[in-house]
Amino acid sequence: MLKKETKIAIVGGGVAGSSIALYLGQLGLNVTLFEKESSLVSGPPFCHLHAGGNLYREISDEQCVKLLKQSIDFLRFYPFIVDYRPTVIVLPTSDSGTPDALLPRLELLKGEYEALITANQNNEVLGESADYYTLYSKEQIEVLKQQPVVSKPQTCDEWMIPVAKNIDLDKVQFPLIMVQEYGLNLFRLAAGASLALEQIDNVTLRTKTIVSNIQEECNADGWRITYIKDDETYYESFDYLINAAGFRSGKIDDLLGVPCKRMVEFKAAYVSQWKSCSDTLWPEIIFHGERGTPRGMGQFTPYPGGYFQLHGMTKEITLYEDGLVSNTALSCQPQLGQNFIEKIEKSWSQEETDQRTKSAIKHLSQFIPAFSQAQVGSKPLFGAQQIPGDDPTLRVAEVSFPAARYARCEIVKVSSVIDMIDTVIEQFIELGFLDRSVQGKRDVEYLTGLTEADITRYAEVLCKERDYPISLGNRNVSSKH
Repeated sequence: MLKKETKIAIVGGGVAGSSIALYLGQLGLNVTLFEKESSLVSGPPFCHLHAGGNLYREISDEQCVKLLKQSIDFLRFYPFIVDYRPTVIVLPTSDSGTPDALLPRLELLKGEYEALITANQNNEVLGESADYYTLYSKEQIEVLKQQPVVSKPQTCDEWMIPVAKNIDLDKVQFPLIMVQEYGLNLFRLAAGASLALEQIDNVTLRTKTIVSNIQEECNADGWRITYIKDDETYYESFDYLINAAGFRSGKIDDLLGVPCKRMVEFKAAYVSQWKSCSDTLWPEIIFHGERGTPRGMGQFTPYPGGYFQLHGMTKEITLYEDGLVSNTALSCQPQLGQNFIEKIEKSWSQEETDQRTKSAIKHLSQFIPAFSQAQVGSKPLFGAQQIPGDDPTLRVAEVSFPAARYARCEIVKVSSVIDMIDTVIEQFIELGFLDRSVQGKRDVEYLTGLTEADITRYAEVLCKERDYPISLGNRNVSSKH
């Protein structure tokens, strides 16, 4: 089936690096995963299963369809990280677009989802295709506004009740649109991936480790990696190198001298707590808007315990001046300003945390007036995201092979990781590392054997270690699994 001595080095233990380590490890390959931080999956925040890309009006239908397929694959691979609640798409009255303009794409996605289910019944993970999206007129919302909140909502109408009761109906266009795009939990993915990898004997985890140099072996059939751990320098040889270093991917490219073109964007989401809503289960709500203006998109993402993760696509909230940078002819690594590096590697000031979180609360309160009572919940969720090429609106990217025995993984959305794995597996088959019989196999027994209690317990530990409320590691009680 494979060459037992084949050794694979993966640099970076984020979603891409951890996922491919899991997959290759369960196939029996000898894998070493290098991670700079003390735990896995500690990069830029993610919270949303983009099963159709309905957050992004500006991207192509082709990208949306691909995001739908990738999201289904990702949900099937990591079911324990999904928060099964819908998303409500709202267009403010101040927005230049209309809800009707979104309908052709929604119909396209509904048809694509139906086709995926027809091809494989196991793809029916977003509910029935007929329910992929639901429209709500103002009259329907007025009726729901009179209904009592349901403690464990199951139907679209039950999920919509808190929205109907709290949203300013004079500031939004109708119909409102509910889509089956669910939530994703970063801490639960980190917990599950870590627990699974610890069980695989042929996977070595090297956390708190810095890769300082990489050189091609003299016979050009592998790589010699120099790394530093506990102030000691070590050397090790590998047959294949996978660059999953996230926004630091360019540093690896520079060591290898390969061609590149990429951008890096600093990202932050803000954590608030609305104590009076601690027992209410909400859908996610997206208020569309023009990026970079005071009317930029608002994202209202619920967690248990009245915590809400907030995005506001304005320069006072999520977007930063000089927060998007490109590489130069001299280096593959785009250079973020020192103020961003300090946030990533050290800490946020309390002043900036308070200022930007309160700005985010104010931004969402223009549509949900009672949310003005919310308070700062913790430091922000943050990190830097690599974007291959020169298109900042790109949302679908996976992997490239700029040199022999070298894969550069640059996912933009976490759901792209399964396509990334499939492409790497195809190359490993061609190199003779694996037999073709493994192609297309998706189940990882080390993941399916994890218990809900163990995942939740470890996710809460990671929240504490990273100074976040433990609620951020939990699912809402209405989740299916």
